[in-house]
Amino acid sequence: MTNPFFSFIIKALVLFTMAFGLHIGILYLLTLPLFESHIILAYSLNLVLVILVFGLLYLLRKKYKSQLGFLFLAGSVVKFAVFFIVFQPLFKQDGVISKLEFASFFIPYLLGLIIETISLSKWLNKLDETTS
Repeated sequence: MTNPFFSFIIKALVLFTMAFGLHIGILYLLTLPLFESHIILAYSLNLVLVILVFGLLYLLRKKYKSQLGFLFLAGSVVKFAVFFIVFQPLFKQDGVISKLEFASFFIPYLLGLIIETISLSKWLNKLDETTS
């Protein structure tokens, strides 16, 4: 049986790489700046946070099985807090958060939230099947 955590890492890496390429491609087609708005930092940091949160949930799956949903929400709060700690000061240097800056953070954040939610849901359903 494949380890769900390692499987998740591979899926997340592939998905984030494809999304980053698509994001850069769209910026290129629209003749917008490609690597401004801290896009590399946003994708990288969101990927790392998604892997860390999922990994933490995987480690705590037996001890805190009934609280995993709350731990998932806590991880989401941490990821959102990173926006206010890391990205908001960077984006507000010129006094305004542009649409490009918002998209450079929000797209990888949303992508991470989606893959994390889907993967965790599938993983928890399999976990319930094996313990029932």
